[in-house]
Amino acid sequence: MPNTQNQMPLSGAKIPYKMLRQDAFSQWLGIEILECEIGHVKVGMTIRKEMLNSMNYAHGGISYSLADTAFGFTANTHGKYAVSIETSINHIEALEENDKLVADCVIEKVNNKLGFNVVEVKRGDELVALFKGVVYRTQKDWEE
Repeated sequence: MPNTQNQMPLSGAKIPYKMLRQDAFSQWLGIEILECEIGHVKVGMTIRKEMLNSMNYAHGGISYSLADTAFGFTANTHGKYAVSIETSINHIEALEENDKLVADCVIEKVNNKLGFNVVEVKRGDELVALFKGVVYRTQKDWEE
């Protein structure tokens, strides 16, 4: 799709910052971008009391959401809108209030239409979740 009204395509490393500004849920989670380059994004957050389940551990959706955010941000760094078509997560360790999590996403393989990403979620040096995702890459450019 060609640019209209003199809008310029947005460069890859700026896209996750724009996405975060438009993402109320990731803002509610308290997600911050720690590192960002084309094909790699690292985000972090801290588990809060309102994120705990009935067993007083973080709800599985919290680490999933952190990983999914890293996944989405990374998949879009190539400048085209990329949308999730399949994801999965392995929850390895229980998470508690005040745990500081970091999700580190790297694009493992990308082609014209598909991208394959892996996200490691860690508490310090400890791997607490492993997320895998596939995106469909559209032809629509991210714009300023």
